[in-house]
Amino acid sequence: MLTSSTRLLRLLSLLQTRSHWMGPELAERLEVHPRTLRRDIDRLRQLGYPVQASSGVAGGYAFRAGQAFPPLLLDDEEALAVSIALRTATAGAVGGIEEPALRTLVKLEQAMPLRLREQVDALRSTILPLDRTGPVVEASLLATLASACRDQLRLGFSYEDGKGRATQRTVEPQGVVHTGMRWYLVAWDCSRGDWRTFRIDRMVAKPEVGAHFVPRPGPDGGDLKAYVSRSITVAPHPDQARVVLHAPYAEMARRIPQSAGVVTTLADGQQCQLECAASDALAFWLMALDVEFEVLAPASLQERLRVAGERALRCATTLTAKGS
Repeated sequence: MLTSSTRLLRLLSLLQTRSHWMGPELAERLEVHPRTLRRDIDRLRQLGYPVQASSGVAGGYAFRAGQAFPPLLLDDEEALAVSIALRTATAGAVGGIEEPALRTLVKLEQAMPLRLREQVDALRSTILPLDRTGPVVEASLLATLASACRDQLRLGFSYEDGKGRATQRTVEPQGVVHTGMRWYLVAWDCSRGDWRTFRIDRMVAKPEVGAHFVPRPGPDGGDLKAYVSRSITVAPHPDQARVVLHAPYAEMARRIPQSAGVVTTLADGQQCQLECAASDALAFWLMALDVEFEVLAPASLQERLRVAGERALRCATTLTAKGS
């Protein structure tokens, strides 16, 4: 027999899965007497849920959109926020949640008064998601990792590096970080005796959950986002760039995403330093920042900038000559 509160939640969930329920059938599903069902329906109404009853041979119960949003669900702003989040989740980077997110969205919109449904319809017609970027990970895998982090349980899994080479890892998970394109697990690697980041989409199979472990202080003072940012922008690349940007730290930290590089303030407060991978595109990206800068390392980046500057000057000279 379900407890009263659990039964109410179950009843509310069932009412939102159909447009109409016969009373005896609903009571049977809940394994309660029809009198108990009627009391539970009255209780939902007292809480503000718009449950309508009809009598006769085809009588029963229906969950209808009310004139006011039920007070114990969400207020208007919260309802819109959840609706947007669910709509985004149907086309996001987490696999396996598209259908549940859509079902939840339908339930939510059924309970909305007209004024909110009109706003949601407007959002649906104007918010157009782009195609997915980055790999998709399964919701069940994220749930397993999150539970292991919360309950401090060791994990064992097979992991592929960037060249497709698989190794077996045993880790003590600390947290999960999403950069906007990829998901990462931050964990203490037991065999290497150090903190590591693992791209979740490179886990070959579902991890095996092991024994409890004693938690240790996390990297970077527990700032997992900063640790992942530095790990993916600095550590994996053989050539590292150090660039002094002649602009305040606050401005550059706002403009440069953590996934692109690590920005630190300098003593004078009017300049900051960027550390990131010295990729071929970095020279053009630095010029696009539209601030003065000084390359400290590597020499190859200085050469790329010199070549790019000469090319830009030639193009500008050509355009000037044609214009005259």
